Amino acid sequence: MNVERFVYDINQIVSKITVNESESVIKRINYVRNRLIELYKRNIVKINHSILEVVCAKHFIKYGYDVDVERQLNDILVCDLYATKGDNILIAEIETGFVPPEHALDPLTYTSARVASKIARYSAFADKFALATPVLSILPIQSIFLKPPRHRSNDEIARVKALCDRYYSNPPIKVEEIKNARLHSVLVINADDAIVKEMDPEAYVELVKSIESIGYNNYQSSSNV
Repeated sequence: MNVERFVYDINQIVSKITVNESESVIKRINYVRNRLIELYKRNIVKINHSILEVVCAKHFIKYGYDVDVERQLNDILVCDLYATKGDNILIAEIETGFVPPEHALDPLTYTSARVASKIARYSAFADKFALATPVLSILPIQSIFLKPPRHRSNDEIARVKALCDRYYSNPPIKVEEIKNARLHSVLVINADDAIVKEMDPEAYVELVKSIESIGYNNYQSSSNV
C-alpha cells in the first residue's frame, strides 16, 4: 500500500476538476477525495477506480447533488456513488470491464451477466440509476432494460435471470428485481481529460451496435442470451 502515491494521484485529479469552480463545488469534491483517501488506508479502494469515482462525482455535484462514495446499501451491496438532491436519490455503479482469470473463456457472457445483475440489484435503492464506464470499455446492456417494466415479457425476464444465475447464486437475482429494474443513464468517462459524457441508454446502445461483427449484439439482446 502506497498512501503517499494514492494521495498524490487523487490530489492531481481533484486539482484538474476544480479549476474555476465555486467554493461550494470544491467543498463537496474535497469530501469525496478525503473519503476515498480514508478508504484506501483501510485497503477498501484502488486508485484506478477511485479516479473514475472522483470524475463521476464532480459530474453529479455540478448538477446540484451531494455525493458519497462506497455507500453501504444493505448487508451485501455497496454502491460506488450515492448522490442526493433533496429527497431524490441517484446511484451510479462504475463498470470497468475487469474480468477475473476464472472467466477468461467467457468474458463477454460474464460481463453481460454482471451488468444485468447491477441494474437489477442496485436500481431498487434509488430514484435514478446510472451505469458508468471508462471510454475504453463497452457495456453489454441487455435490451430488456431499455423497456418500461410493463413492456417486459416473462420470457425476456426468464432469459436474463438464467444468465445471471450462471454467475450469481448467493443470493440469486430475483425475478421481481429484473422485472422492475430501471437504467436511467450511461456515463462514459474520459479520465485523462476528466470529462464525463452522459447518455440515455438507448443512445448508448445505438452507438455500439456497429460492433455486431464481433458478437456484441448477441449479448445486448436478451432474446439471444
